[in-house]
Amino acid sequence: MKKLLVLLLIANLSSAQKANRKLVWEENFNGKALNEKSWNFEVGDGCPNCGFGNNERQLYTKDNHRLADGKLVITAKKDGDKYTSTRITTQGKKEFKYGRFEARAKLPVGQGIWPAFWMLGQNIKTAGWPKCGEIDILEYIGREPDMVFTSLHTQDSHGNTINTKKTKFEDIEEGFHVYAAEWDKDKIAFFVDDRLVYTFAPENKTVDNWPFQQPFYIIINMAVGGNFGGPEVDDKIFPQEFIIDYVRVYE
Repeated sequence: MKKLLVLLLIANLSSAQKANRKLVWEENFNGKALNEKSWNFEVGDGCPNCGFGNNERQLYTKDNHRLADGKLVITAKKDGDKYTSTRITTQGKKEFKYGRFEARAKLPVGQGIWPAFWMLGQNIKTAGWPKCGEIDILEYIGREPDMVFTSLHTQDSHGNTINTKKTKFEDIEEGFHVYAAEWDKDKIAFFVDDRLVYTFAPENKTVDNWPFQQPFYIIINMAVGGNFGGPEVDDKIFPQEFIIDYVRVYE
């Protein structure tokens, strides 16, 4: 009973915090095509940084997505000997410093699947990664069912995933869930369905452990395989859909 009361208190606190925020941008995917005034397509396999530095197997295209019933549907496919998917970003178009960032989404399933909702620092082209900083609001890998990963990457961690939390949610694959991060000058807190799952708040902040003092842009993608998705991919699972109902940013 005490644990339930604590969880309800956390949920109510997050809801109250969100109610006090101002909605500054939202994407509801209501059009017939992706709004390229807000979004960029990243295509290819990341060469010369092949596999986007993670040995991922997919080739990103503009064709592995559609808008349907007010939702973005990203589809990972096995096309012959190639895997294809879609990756979109708001780089250079919609970039934000501080606020609440959330997406309502339904996860794909199966060995080798790796969908994500995340953010990168706007200075990535000059500072490089991981010095630019990375905020992983949602990562899920099919080889670990019921688990949601929330992580941060900084120069201090040398790109390794040490500032992270893996949280179990029974049947997280069923239906839609809201994945969010609340970021201010002191901390970044991560939520799943308004449940606080992880907070990152280094006491002594430096450019190496806290590159989060600049605008970041949003990324949505579904990778296949890779260092995190896993070396083994079950080809029988394809096609798989990562469905995003909306993206919202509050300040």
